[in-house]
Amino acid sequence: MSAQARKRFGQHFLHERATIERIVAAVAPQPGDHLVEIGPGEGVLTRPLLEAVGRLDAVEIDRDLAAALRARDDWPGTLELHEADALAFDFAALARDRPLRLVGNLPYNISTPLLFHLLSQRTSITDMHFMLQREVVDRMASGPGNKVYGRLSVMIQAYCVVTPLFRIAPGAFRPPPAVESAVVRLVPRTPLVPPEHVDVFAEIVRLAFGARRKTLRNTLRSRLSAEAVSAAGVDPSARPESLPVSAFAALAAAAYAGRE
Repeated sequence: MSAQARKRFGQHFLHERATIERIVAAVAPQPGDHLVEIGPGEGVLTRPLLEAVGRLDAVEIDRDLAAALRARDDWPGTLELHEADALAFDFAALARDRPLRLVGNLPYNISTPLLFHLLSQRTSITDMHFMLQREVVDRMASGPGNKVYGRLSVMIQAYCVVTPLFRIAPGAFRPPPAVESAVVRLVPRTPLVPPEHVDVFAEIVRLAFGARRKTLRNTLRSRLSAEAVSAAGVDPSARPESLPVSAFAALAAAAYAGRE
């Protein structure tokens, strides 16, 4: 199966055998795992994953790819194909009897909104292994004080343990992307933010990094006074890039308390 990559879907098909084997080894699928593959494409990961678990769900938006996958009769197990947009797909609905393990080569053009969509369904997920643009993985895993530490870092780390695994050269894909890729493991954790603070937390993080060179006294003034920031245990003269995730959680708690 050799498909034409479609730019509007941000498609780059993985083809390098050594990389495929390395990803499968990182996932380490076991019989009984409920695997869900996002964007199976030509099925190069689908086959070894199916061989390991016997059944998996796959979500594919490209109708031609979905038709080609559905038409194959050589799968080493049961492939349940969902022709749908992963950005709108209800992954939690698949987790009827056991949590999900997600795997995918995520299109660069939708990777960040898709990650946020999956975070909203994290209680149904055991772990996630994704191929992403390397700089996105760097941002996800970055800590305070790093120049790439930002909104994505804080939002992901508040809900997941982030482990960058390895990089992938452009030549492993067809067509080769203009950037390097990387594989990352995300494991949902006990959230640093209670459920009732989720919306406020997201707003505080967005405001703070909306002008990352400005101090919190300026960026958060619409939600928190300098005195309230200080009372939350955070220096109002600090810049957002210097703060750990726990500080943003404390600021969100203060903002939530202030609106009651």
